[in-house]
Amino acid sequence: MKPLLTDMSLPELQQAISTLGEPAFRAKQVYGFLQRGEDFSGMGNIGKGLKEKLEAAYDAQGVRVLRSFVSSLDGTEKYLYALRDGNVIEGVFMRYHYGNTLCVSTQVGCKMGCAFCASTLDGCVRDLTPGEMLSQVLVVDRLHREGEKRGVTNVVLMGSGEPLDNYDNVLKFLRLLNAPEGICISQRNISLSTCGLVDKMDRLKDEGLGITLSVSLHAPTNEQRDALMPVNRRWPLETLLPACRRYERMTGRRIVFEYALIEGKNTSLADADRLAALVKGLRCHVNLIPVNEVKERGLLPPQQKGILAFEKRLAERGVSVTRRREMGDDIAGACGQLRRSHLAGEQDEQGE
Repeated sequence: MKPLLTDMSLPELQQAISTLGEPAFRAKQVYGFLQRGEDFSGMGNIGKGLKEKLEAAYDAQGVRVLRSFVSSLDGTEKYLYALRDGNVIEGVFMRYHYGNTLCVSTQVGCKMGCAFCASTLDGCVRDLTPGEMLSQVLVVDRLHREGEKRGVTNVVLMGSGEPLDNYDNVLKFLRLLNAPEGICISQRNISLSTCGLVDKMDRLKDEGLGITLSVSLHAPTNEQRDALMPVNRRWPLETLLPACRRYERMTGRRIVFEYALIEGKNTSLADADRLAALVKGLRCHVNLIPVNEVKERGLLPPQQKGILAFEKRLAERGVSVTRRREMGDDIAGACGQLRRSHLAGEQDEQGE
């Protein structure tokens, strides 16, 4: 594949354009078009000669929207993106009162093996580059932009893949996303979700970023977490929680704990008590998520009564807690479901 222009910062793009024998100031024009989600066809005033040189040497955007779906329930939009090598990934665009959030994928698939997730069923195919992650934001922003008002105001790295397993590429993506000459999304409007890679969490705390770290906890004991998340065998709770405390102390940012409620696995009031004890003294928030049903997994969310009782018990124990608003249920809104259904459809077609 050709090098990707969205992998580049503005200084890197200036150097690339100079190498083509063009004046470096042209880079700002090209960069501006890229940051508005345009491909070469949408770069209207950069000159035919430069455009031909760029097209011969580079690709512009790292993804294109292959299919899109809109929820009739809440207006959530789900995108299936095609990558340049034929792989597919997905993203979710969600509207909230404070802005529009895009869920971004960081890998094609995932190798973490969490028991409740569709993304990991076929393993990890490859890492995404910084420009492939950025292009997800840019092309969706272009679809929803209104003049100078951005269409995407918030980004969560909670799509397919473990962001910290693709550390260097993700870190560059975060810096490109926040670049003042680019789309310039505030770091405080960016959340990164990890299943708990402690060594990478310790690196991240020293990067000087203002992002929110979300840790997928999902169980209050090692025995329960081992059954749901293989990563716990490498980084058990007695290692993970001190890392969370170190991150909170270094960055001054509270930790968000994601907790998928799975009937019969982690939803008893005793589990709520253990969870409250586990996070005691840590500046944090617990986000309860009734698990999405994935047919290959056979895991189900609890009934509404059980969800409310679990939430109430945590609140009574002094834990900051909310239940995540469920969005896009009618369009396979959960991570990995759309990609998997697309791949299954391709296999069906090939078998006919």
